[in-house]
Amino acid sequence: MRPALPVLLSLTGGYVDTAGFLALGGLFPAHVTGNFVTLGAALTHGTSGIIAKLLALPVFCLTVLVLRYLTHNVPPGDEKGLRLLLIIKLLFLIAGGACAILLSPFTNPDGFPLVATGMLLVVAMAIQNAAHRIHLGAAPPSTLMTGTTTQIMIDLGDLAHGSLGDQAKTVKGRLSRMAIAVAAFALGCGLAALLFATVGVWCFALPPLFAVVTVCLAFSTPKAA
Repeated sequence: MRPALPVLLSLTGGYVDTAGFLALGGLFPAHVTGNFVTLGAALTHGTSGIIAKLLALPVFCLTVLVLRYLTHNVPPGDEKGLRLLLIIKLLFLIAGGACAILLSPFTNPDGFPLVATGMLLVVAMAIQNAAHRIHLGAAPPSTLMTGTTTQIMIDLGDLAHGSLGDQAKTVKGRLSRMAIAVAAFALGCGLAALLFATVGVWCFALPPLFAVVTVCLAFSTPKAA
């Protein structure tokens, strides 16, 4: 699999999470468990925007469950299976981006336009997570960077200790891949914030373009010998 594919997924994950948080009342479409924090804050302060945060995790889980059930016989790493999931993700990103642009401004944080837009993006990110977990298991996660950052620090500590021996090459390779994933995620976050500040909800036009490139990369991958 081309190395650029998981990097682009990480960029997309950071971008969609940040754009969703900024435009959809603090909703995390990718890091769905983070919505527990924002939900708690909303309940504590008596603010609105609760429905989307409540629905995010069940919708995410149901999406992954259904995908796994329907593709149970597709072997991990199967190129056709990965391409299909990436195409479906593209369609949901297009739908979510179109809703964000056409239905905004979201004057009611608990209204149907915001909730529908948010859930379309949650489904898209659930598909990305499932595709990554099933078919790109050797690559660092593309949406949640806490574990990746922890492993980076562990590897740096091991390298600094200088006692890895023959394992040093393996550790350095893993460290490089994880550092690139975190950097791509952070770049996506920064880019989404910048574009939201300048063009508003039109920033949601970019994730489908990322997804198109992702699909093209998947189709351009040569078959393993």
